[in-house]
Amino acid sequence: MPGIDSFVRIPKERVGILIGPEGKTKQYIENKIGARLDVDTEGSITITLTEKAADPSVLLKAKDIVTAIGRGFTPETAFRLIRNDDDIYDMVDLRLIFGRNESDIKRIKGRLIGTDGKTRKLIEELSEADVVVYGHTVGIIGSFEQADTARNAVQMIIDGCQHNTVYKYLQRKRTEMKKEKLELWEKPPLKR
Repeated sequence: MPGIDSFVRIPKERVGILIGPEGKTKQYIENKIGARLDVDTEGSITITLTEKAADPSVLLKAKDIVTAIGRGFTPETAFRLIRNDDDIYDMVDLRLIFGRNESDIKRIKGRLIGTDGKTRKLIEELSEADVVVYGHTVGIIGSFEQADTARNAVQMIIDGCQHNTVYKYLQRKRTEMKKEKLELWEKPPLKR
């Protein structure tokens, strides 16, 4: 199993954040995941599994953590992927939707962020996912359901829905998620 590699590129300006003060962020990821990160100053990262790796799937988790930090998340937020096995990283690449049309990408980013960050904050608050708009991407970290809710809200904004419609959708999903959590706690124990 050791020796399995994966390759990730991140923006140069995010390399220092990935490494962290005195290399602590990089070291934390390596210790928790069981992988070695070889980082160059241009933003090329090679991830190699070590003997400490529990199984080869940690390579994907390490790749998600590195990509999340590279796409604008703070290391603390990206570490949510380490702390909670149910959390996932999802990304919407606006270039895949709008091509290289920078004016459309800028317009959509403005709609996603909102005045003083209001829209992005509401998506985070109501979906319980973490959301970052960085460069030409929108990054999302949360449970599958949280990430799906946030991604749907992002897609609705990309599709041109009014913010009010998106907020109503998010409020409805939040109510559904809360109801499901309550039902989990209220179910009687199984009889044997």
